[in-house]
Formats: sequence, C-alpha cells, structure tokens
Amino acid sequence: MDPPDQIVAPRRTRLRVGLGAAVVLVMVGLGIAVLVSALGSHGSTVDAPAPAPSIAPTEASGSTLFVHVLGAVARPGLYVLNDGDRAVDAIAAAGGFAATADQSQLNLARLIVDGEQIYVPNLGEAPPAASGGAGGVGSVGGKVNINTADEAALETLPRVGPAMAKRIIDWRTANGRFTAIEDLMSVTGVGDKTFEQLKDLVTI
Repeated sequence: MDPPDQIVAPRRTRLRVGLGAAVVLVMVGLGIAVLVSALGSHGSTVDAPAPAPSIAPTEASGSTLFVHVLGAVARPGLYVLNDGDRAVDAIAAAGGFAATADQSQLNLARLIVDGEQIYVPNLGEAPPAASGGAGGVGSVGGKVNINTADEAALETLPRVGPAMAKRIIDWRTANGRFTAIEDLMSVTGVGDKTFEQLKDLVTI
C-alpha cells in the first residue's frame, strides 16, 4: 500500500492540469468574443436617412390663354398658351403651317388674346369675312376686334385701307393690346372723323 503522500501527489497534479485547461479555455473564449465583437463593429451598417425628394420648380405664374387654331396647320385644335405669346407661338403649338398655307395673310408678330380663333387660309383661298362673329378672324359679335384682327379684317372697316391697317397692327405690336377703343386715336391717321365712323364697328 502506497504512503499517503504518494497518493495525494497525483491528485494535485490532475487538479493543476484541469485548472490550467479551464483557464486556457476561458482565455480562448474571451479572445474569440473580442474578435467577433471587433469584426461585428467593423462590418456593421448604419441606415442613412433617405434624401428628401426634390421639388420641381414651378412654372412662372401668369395668365393662360385659350386659342383655337384652324385651317392650314399640322394639328388644328384648341391650345393653351401664356399671356404675352404671339400668333407665331399659336401656330407653332399647332405643329406649324401646312404646305398649302398662305402665310402672307397672317401677322405672326401680333399678341394673342384669350378666346380668339386663328384661321390659316390655304393658298388661293379668300380671307374669311370679318363680320359674323363666328369664324371671322378677329371678329366678335359682328365687330372687328382691333386686338386680334389681321390686315384683311381691318381693311373691311370704313376709311381703313392697307396702309392704315398696317399702322394699326404696328401700333399694337409696339405698344401691346388696345386697352380702350379710344386708343385707336393714337394711331397715325385716325382722327376724330375716322374714329366716329369706327367706334361702333370695333371692339377690344
């Protein structure tokens, strides 16, 4: 039978080996935990707030005009234009002139007004009558609208020939719309007698 000291010694050795292994396992576990934590923080993602949607700039405020374009154009119809646009803009909105259009009968530089009708005649076609309200270029209720009428329509008025019609359109182009019928007297050649004959036949 072994002495007591020889029996205890192996037990102490086994105890120290077991304790050392436990310490090693704990250290390995801590090392793995630190490594996982470091890798996790390195690879983590942060949700960034979504950018605010951009707001499209609004169109410049201003009045809109409805213009009916008929005749020798690519796409006859009703078009919405802006205040300050001219007849050329209305023709462009309708797709431009047709190949058969008689462009010489229109004043493309004139300002357009809301509710007007622009008729583009074909080559060889007689210009539409200025009277009769519906269908006449620049006519409203049987009166010639001095803001929209072309030269042909103006020449249907008494004492208004080609030269006077051109001066009326030139004044309109330079000064903008007639704001009152009396503004006609600002046109060279329109005196008191001429105005008296015109005032009941025109409108604005």
